[in-house]
Amino acid sequence: MERLERLAARIDALNERIGRIAAWTMGGVVAIVFLVVLLRYGFNWGRVWMQESYVWLNALGVMLGAAYTLRHDAHVRIDIHYEGWTPRTRALVDLLGCILLLAPVLVLVLVTSRGYVWRSWAIAETSREAGGLPAVFLLKTLIPLFALLMMLQGLAMAIRCLRTLRGGNRA
Repeated sequence: MERLERLAARIDALNERIGRIAAWTMGGVVAIVFLVVLLRYGFNWGRVWMQESYVWLNALGVMLGAAYTLRHDAHVRIDIHYEGWTPRTRALVDLLGCILLLAPVLVLVLVTSRGYVWRSWAIAETSREAGGLPAVFLLKTLIPLFALLMMLQGLAMAIRCLRTLRGGNRA
């Protein structure tokens, strides 16, 4: 179990670093959107690449920040009973959620995105818009990267749940 806990700590550290970097992209999104609006409506000037750049930055922040959000248990919860449960019950529910919900959805994302991303790389896909950003294939690569980071964080979460179910503390 000790090896698994070290693995979980490494996964946490990885997603912590990636998530903190991804969070900074949101400041860029706000700045670029402000600039695009100012230039378009204040000076009647705009560029497609500027509009695409904030979409790309937003995608980067969301896709790479999702595992960080899972790590900090900050995803939306609908269950009104969860907070009142014992740590062992919460660990069991979280473990089942990882196994029955999170993992299958992420496998589906990986499987269905494989051809989509591969074809984009094969043709070195660029923006459909004249003056748009090149290398759309890099943007599409965020899809399987998102799934892999989420799978890793789900594994770390499952390890912590198992520790709790075996009588250890839940971190």
